[in-house]
Amino acid sequence: MQKRTGKNLRQPSAMTQKTRSHLAWNDFEVVLAIATAGSLSGASRALGVSHATVFRRLGDIEQRLGVSLFERSRTGYRPTLAGEELAETARIMDEAALAAERKVAGRDLEPRGEIWLTTTDSLLMGLLSPLFTQFQHKYPGIVLDVAVSNQLFNLTRREADVAIRPSNAPPENLIGRPLMAIGQAVYGHRSLNLSPGASIKALASQPWIGAGPRLQDSALDQWMDNNALKAACVYRVDTLVNILSAVSSGMGLGVLPCYLADEDPDIIQLTDPIPELEYGLWFLMHPDLRGVVRIHALMDFLTEMVRAQKQRLAGYCLTTSTTLP
Repeated sequence: MQKRTGKNLRQPSAMTQKTRSHLAWNDFEVVLAIATAGSLSGASRALGVSHATVFRRLGDIEQRLGVSLFERSRTGYRPTLAGEELAETARIMDEAALAAERKVAGRDLEPRGEIWLTTTDSLLMGLLSPLFTQFQHKYPGIVLDVAVSNQLFNLTRREADVAIRPSNAPPENLIGRPLMAIGQAVYGHRSLNLSPGASIKALASQPWIGAGPRLQDSALDQWMDNNALKAACVYRVDTLVNILSAVSSGMGLGVLPCYLADEDPDIIQLTDPIPELEYGLWFLMHPDLRGVVRIHALMDFLTEMVRAQKQRLAGYCLTTSTTLP
């Protein structure tokens, strides 16, 4: 085999130049169709064009190449040596094109690859971790790379592919799906000997755990202000998991998502879920990812699994033992 030097690359052979300048893929298609069918009529059916069109295109190809590609007879068209070589090249090109198409399409049709996902520590701990385990068993070809943060990553800049976030007003530049409404209630440690169903006014004399400014929960901040609870705060922290930890230690009362607090046997729900503190759980992504199959596989899976936990996520009304509507 001739070594490919820089000189060879700069000065392609006359045959290479001729092939590149005189033949297009549809020319190879015509030659391959005639060689395969053995007739112009068979080639025209395979190509979906008229007999006359195939005849005209073959004549044009032979004229441009200056060589006869087929021997004509009453029994049909038989490729010459040049025609057979060209047809074989067309077969190789066709197979390569199909292989490339399958490879690329397979990436889109078969759920596999990596998903960069961001969510909060409370959602990961209280809801998503077991669901991610089930998802991985169902789709072993998909790798989840999870970043835990209370800050919304910039999906436009591809800091993450997907965000699973609590929000009542998701960013307008993102698309997604609402998964479920999340209820929140007041919780306290059993050792405080408080009775469920007490009014907020009655609980105001207790020490409270507040949300730090980095938690960015304006609704909770406003609710505590409206109920004159800020003065009762003895501790503030910037994650729900740490609020849970403080409540669980008996430090004071706190507002927590029901799905998170109900899993701790040492704390009890003291109020019904608070309507003004209900928030939506969203699956969010950049619009450019709407056609990515692995993203939709995760979205559809989480939609089904999260909505199946409606009662747990919405929280229980103490007075009726049912979930909020």
